[in-house]
Amino acid sequence: MDRRQFLKYGSFITVSVASGAGLTACGGSSASADGSATDLPLASGAWKFPQSVASGDPRNDSIMLWTRAVPAAADGVAPAPTASDSAIRLVMTAADNGAALGSSAALTGATVVDIKLPLQSQFDNTVRHKVTGLNPNTVYYYQFVAGDTRSNVGRCKTAPAADADVSQLQFAYMTCQDWSVNHWGAMSSIAGENLDFIVHLGDYIYETVGEDFQLGAVESRHDALKLPDGAFKSGTSGAKYATTLADYRYLYKKYRTDTRLQALHERFAFIAIWDDHEFSDDAWGDAQTYDGTFNADGSDLHQTGRRRNANQAWFEYMPADVNLDSATTSFQNIKIYRDFQFGKLMQLVMTDERLYRNDHVIPESAVNPATGLPLGRIGSRYLVPQDVYNTVEAQKMAGATTIGLASPLDTVSILGSTQRQWWMDKMKTATATWKLWGNEVSLLRMGLSGVDAIATLLALNAVPTIAASIGSTIAATGGNIPLAGAIVAAATAGATPAVAQAGAVAAFTSYSTGGNAAAQGAAAVAAGLGAAQAGIAVATMNAIIDANRGIVAATPAQLAAAGAQTIAFGYIKQDIQAKKADSAFVAASGKKAQLAPFFARFLLNCDQWDGYNSERKALMAHLKTNSIGNVVAITGDIHAFFAGTVSDDFDATGGGTPVMVDLVSAGISSDSFFSYLRDAATALGDIAALVSYPLAIPVTGLGTLSISINLLDYTMGKAAPTLASLLEQVRVQVRGALGAKGLPEAQLDPTTSAVLAGLQANSDFNTSLLALAQQLSGLGNNPWIKHLNTDAQGFTLVTLTPGKLVAQFKQVNKLVGGNAPASVVARVTTATVTAGAAAVAIS
Repeated sequence: MDRRQFLKYGSFITVSVASGAGLTACGGSSASADGSATDLPLASGAWKFPQSVASGDPRNDSIMLWTRAVPAAADGVAPAPTASDSAIRLVMTAADNGAALGSSAALTGATVVDIKLPLQSQFDNTVRHKVTGLNPNTVYYYQFVAGDTRSNVGRCKTAPAADADVSQLQFAYMTCQDWSVNHWGAMSSIAGENLDFIVHLGDYIYETVGEDFQLGAVESRHDALKLPDGAFKSGTSGAKYATTLADYRYLYKKYRTDTRLQALHERFAFIAIWDDHEFSDDAWGDAQTYDGTFNADGSDLHQTGRRRNANQAWFEYMPADVNLDSATTSFQNIKIYRDFQFGKLMQLVMTDERLYRNDHVIPESAVNPATGLPLGRIGSRYLVPQDVYNTVEAQKMAGATTIGLASPLDTVSILGSTQRQWWMDKMKTATATWKLWGNEVSLLRMGLSGVDAIATLLALNAVPTIAASIGSTIAATGGNIPLAGAIVAAATAGATPAVAQAGAVAAFTSYSTGGNAAAQGAAAVAAGLGAAQAGIAVATMNAIIDANRGIVAATPAQLAAAGAQTIAFGYIKQDIQAKKADSAFVAASGKKAQLAPFFARFLLNCDQWDGYNSERKALMAHLKTNSIGNVVAITGDIHAFFAGTVSDDFDATGGGTPVMVDLVSAGISSDSFFSYLRDAATALGDIAALVSYPLAIPVTGLGTLSISINLLDYTMGKAAPTLASLLEQVRVQVRGALGAKGLPEAQLDPTTSAVLAGLQANSDFNTSLLALAQQLSGLGNNPWIKHLNTDAQGFTLVTLTPGKLVAQFKQVNKLVGGNAPASVVARVTTATVTAGAAAVAIS
């Protein structure tokens, strides 16, 4: 391309070539000698840049620059005045202007770009300009000028040359920044990092206003959003969602007025992809999936116009090097999947997992046979019975073959056939050491055995009753607590009172004369107990004996509790696991009908890759067959931190063979995955105990702190806690609860430590809660997940070298009153992936 050639795409995107000699290097066939990219007159007078400036998609020779300018008297988030079409200038230099970063001071140094660009109301006065001909691995500074007003100075850095040896890259990735809840303090922390670029994995905006999950506490600097148009989700009141182009534009404009988000865009180039909320929650294609919003025939509501509006707004406001085809009538009028090369060190592949995806395998509109009503979210996207999912997926794949589609995956795909092949080709031909995948939704299997969970819960519920039974039997044994425990154990296992007593006495007599456990069991069987009855009687007796061997003598209540735990988990749990709903203990709970649907294996979230399992297996098979290593997904969406390995087939014996790693970042501000499931589980009765444990903590002078302890982590596979680790887990929540009570931030940390010290001595915490968490961890779900924190907000910082990838999961503190905390980062967990191994280590 000629140095002075100017290109214009749809009269909106402009392109220029930087000057290597520090002169203006732009123009076009109709451009004037001064390097104009438009015939519009330069703006005059006072203007402003209410959304500041931004850069994106850094390549080794180009960058996309962005701004929006309006007259000084105009409302910064209102539609641009229709009479404002004019031109503004862009100036760019390689000279160090770091001292001016974030200010409107004039740039200094020789310019590589000085060009006049069109500012048009039809694009809401946004400007997207691509500068080419730049040097690789170089920092540039840029500034826009409208009339008498300069924008803030922006900074960007180009990628290294494709054949360059790169010793290190450092970048942050972020996701899920809901304006309407919590705070954006994480952005201030990111702005202080030394980064090459930022990856944004979607949910840059949220299309809804006033949703249930947006009604929690929010920092005072974020006022209520007011969509210009909007549609009510239900009826004529309550939550609204964006539907028009004006609505979506408004959200981007409003979000971008926050100076912390502006600071990130001013300092670092973004590589961004969308997820669902840029259009509609849990969307697929142009279909929305809100509960109750179905067509008359039960199918999902397709909204092509709304999808196109969302696409255009993203295109206008995100500095991404992509094109929008406004001429086509399809909702697939934009292609945002693309890849980036950072020398020999990294290839970054960004995928679009919404625009081309098929419907969820089990549609929300599918009828629940128990109620005759549509399933909605539960049963289709969340808490999906795995056997049902497997059956329906197989049927859909068979149907694809029957109707002659090119691949059976074409009815059960997230990526769509074209993008899937593109991804495979990119991975196979990548020459960089590391292949990173900008992936919106998690690849990790997140399953749950309902049978094991119910067995654990009912066993836990039985402990107090069994302990009381042991206590009431002690007197009849002359104070012999081990004997009392053995009698109750045998009776719990079905022995008659007389046989239970005879067998227990025989076992205890054997113990008293030096018999080992085998001899004790044989004596109990000889006295009339069955083998299983004798086994639990002997185990309980010895558990009580062992519990009384400490330096400090145990109380009768403590010994009874030890025996009750052994009976509950050594017999009751196992009986329920073996017999499921037919166990006598399920019937005895009085909840057989309520619990019956949960005696199955569940997939927790089928909006992510668990809901597109066959395509995931095809991608992993491609990596495995072609020996493609050092593949790491960086992922968002689920509002939690996860780190684990992705297998070729999670359903194979042992969970399959690890092929790659998935590192999932929590959201910047959006309410946590834990909080969503906690609220949903309240309608599921005893099942709620798998998710949270309510705890009331009295604090002198402040009243009672009411917090929900996160048990979901343990249910999903987190390692069994110690008392110390459980206390540390709740530190952020306790600090946040104190902050909500109005305690000054200077007092938060010492007061939090004092509260935790009190909790350490609290029997509800150190006995009941600790035991529950340990039992849930023992379920053994998802052993491939090596770290998880489902109740967090934050971001992830990545340092990449040829030998390893180090990801720091940075969890942030919660609101302090109505403000973001001054001390932003609460804790850092490090995940390390070593080159050559599909494994992740946590520290």
